[in-house]
Amino acid sequence: MDIKQLRQFLILSECLHFGKASEACHVSPSALSRSIKQLEDELGTPLFERDNRSVAMTGAGMLFQSYARDALGQWDLIRTTLMQQSGELQGELSIYCSVTASYSFLFEILSRFRLDFPSIEIKLHTGDPEHAIPRVMSGEDDFAIAAKPSHLPNGLAFKQIAISPLLFIGPKDPGNGQSSTEITAETPMILSEEGIARKRVDQWFRQHQIKPRIYAQVAGNEAIVSMVSLGFGVGVVPQIVLQNSPLAGSVTILPVEPELEPYEVGIVTLNKKLKNPLISAFWSQLQAL
Repeated sequence: MDIKQLRQFLILSECLHFGKASEACHVSPSALSRSIKQLEDELGTPLFERDNRSVAMTGAGMLFQSYARDALGQWDLIRTTLMQQSGELQGELSIYCSVTASYSFLFEILSRFRLDFPSIEIKLHTGDPEHAIPRVMSGEDDFAIAAKPSHLPNGLAFKQIAISPLLFIGPKDPGNGQSSTEITAETPMILSEEGIARKRVDQWFRQHQIKPRIYAQVAGNEAIVSMVSLGFGVGVVPQIVLQNSPLAGSVTILPVEPELEPYEVGIVTLNKKLKNPLISAFWSQLQAL
C-alpha cells in the first residue's frame, strides 16, 4: 500500500461520500473505488459498507482509520525532518475553526506564517466550534481554533490568542412587553445545543435557582444572534461572534449580573505533534503573538 492510497482512504472515511471524496482527492469516483477495493483486498476485509444511497465504515474500517492516521503522521514527520535538514520546509497543515474565527484571527496568524514559510500549504476546514477539539484529538486536523474548556484534555497543547466575554443578548425592540434587562423563568431562551457556553449558562441558571424556559436549542452562535434579532427570545453568545455579526445592530447586550465566565480562545494541537517540524514552525510563530 502507498501513502496516496492511505490519504484517499482517510478522506473517504471522513466524508463517507465517494463523489465528495473523489473530488477532494482529484480522481474520478471509479478510480477512488478501485483504490479502496485494492486496499480492502490487501487487508482481506471490507473497510466500508456501501450501497446506492450510503457509505458507512465497518468495524475493521474504524480500526484501520486509527492506523492510517498514525502511519501518515509518522510519514509526514520523517519527510519534513529530512526536508528541514536539506533546506526549506514544505508540506501541508490542516486547521479547523468556525467561520467567525476564520475571519477574526486567521489573517493575522497566517499572513506572517505564509511570508516565512511560503512552501507550506494550509488546508482550512470550517464548521461548528464544538467539533474543534475532537477533530484535533482524533487526528483529523493538525490545529484548531477553540474555546478552552474548564479541563483541557490530556495530551493537548493550548495557546491563548484572545479573551471573549459571554454575553446575554436580547432583541433591540422587544415586541412582547418583556423586560430587556431581567432574566426570569418566563424569559424565552435561545441557547446552544451543547458546548462551553451552554454549560456556563446552565450553571448560571442553577446558581439563581431558575428553571429556564428554553424556546430553542441551536447549533452555531450565529444562528442565536439571528433568532434573537427576530424577537424570539434572549440568547447567550461570545462577544467576538456579536462583533462580527451583520445583525449586531438588531440586538442589545443585557447587563446581567453576575457576568458569565468569559471564553478563552486559542489554538490547540496535540503535544506529540510538536515534534513535527511543520507543526513546530507554526506553533513557534504563535508564541510570538
